[in-house]
Amino acid sequence: MKITAILLAAGQGTRMKSSLPKVLHPVAGKPMIWHALQAIRQSTTETPVVVVGHGAGEVTQYLGDSAQTVLQEPQLGTGHAVMQAEALLKGKTDLVVVCYADMPLLRGDTLQKLVDTQKQNKGPISMLTVIADDPRGFGRIIRKDDGTVNAIVEEYVATPEQLQVKELNVGGYCFDANWLWDALHRIPQNPKKGEYYLTDAVELASAAGLPVHATVMDDVEETIGVNTRVHLSEVEAAMRRRINQAHMLNGVTMIDPASVYIEADVKIGRDTVMMPNTYLFGATEIGEGNVIGPNTIIRNSKVGNGCKVLSSDLEGAWLEDDVDMGPFARLRKGAHLGNHVHMGNFGEVKDSHLADGVKMGHFSYIGNAQIGSGTNIGAGTITCNYDGEKKHPTEIGEDVFIGSDTMLVAPLKIGAGARTGAGAVVTKNVPEDTLVVGMPARAIRKLERKPKKK
Repeated sequence: MKITAILLAAGQGTRMKSSLPKVLHPVAGKPMIWHALQAIRQSTTETPVVVVGHGAGEVTQYLGDSAQTVLQEPQLGTGHAVMQAEALLKGKTDLVVVCYADMPLLRGDTLQKLVDTQKQNKGPISMLTVIADDPRGFGRIIRKDDGTVNAIVEEYVATPEQLQVKELNVGGYCFDANWLWDALHRIPQNPKKGEYYLTDAVELASAAGLPVHATVMDDVEETIGVNTRVHLSEVEAAMRRRINQAHMLNGVTMIDPASVYIEADVKIGRDTVMMPNTYLFGATEIGEGNVIGPNTIIRNSKVGNGCKVLSSDLEGAWLEDDVDMGPFARLRKGAHLGNHVHMGNFGEVKDSHLADGVKMGHFSYIGNAQIGSGTNIGAGTITCNYDGEKKHPTEIGEDVFIGSDTMLVAPLKIGAGARTGAGAVVTKNVPEDTLVVGMPARAIRKLERKPKKK
């Protein structure tokens, strides 16, 4: 059976007061429409169709080849919007799922239940409803004596008795495709607004004696649609709770989940502890057994196992295992810290590799550098990598000792086992096992390197 989703995304979203199309506003780091597409993929078999209108170019560009798009111009209601997909889908699908792109909390499991209901339905429509005290402007569900749906009554035309009904129309439908295309052309134009509403298809089916079934949703939060920035904040909070709960159920500890922000694509291994005021953004991957935070921000970075990251900022960085860093350390794009690296407070690394066992003191800056294993970078060390026009590399070998406040003027190579005195300004390459001091640094003597402890 072929099942295709139509996602309605043509609305202007004027109450958002934004130049960005409403469905591209982010929730947990991803546009609302991304969440909607993730949900519908679970219950459909074909490439979805997205109905675009306002901001059509931006939305289409974002979607790329993840969906087909059709333009609704002018926007004459939800029934008219679905009709725009007829030319693409007529005769090519068995069931059509219709939902809104501004409902990012709607789960794939819920849509699967909707599709399963329609597969068992001898009538042409199944729909999602919810029981709630707060109607949020949704239409009321009027049922027949046999439990099937008779009509959807919009709030602005409902009688006082109908307004007391607590079962609400969510805006998710599954149609028999062959019936749908004919029914859309029979939907009457609303006399007040001049539009064609998809909800009227329910009355068409009911009047013809065809059963309309409803799947009642358990989670009211799934039904929140976004029309204002207030709604957006509600959805964001709900999504954050959902994401955090999923990580905790998978073995992640959160001391205070309400103060931890994790975006949708982030991966976290078990036995990792997330401390308060920690933020994980983008395509970040955190391994097992780490302690992250408090007061830590990590963007598009990879953290191995057994690391401790205290009050630090990482962006585009890679930590291998058992790294200890912070507080107030910063890793910028291209920073790569090997196993058992220690990085002190107020240090910064960019476009550099610190090999296994490197110890980097506080108040140091390492940029465009390769640091050999076992090397000690003293406090206040600076790689002077930028000459005003170009950036230059620094190469430091294994088991080097860089004294505090050393200035390393790139391009520069320091051989294995070398040492610099405190406050040295190194402008020339340093051979292996050599001590240099002064400003500019000069060689004092060759050093006898101690054998490594086994």
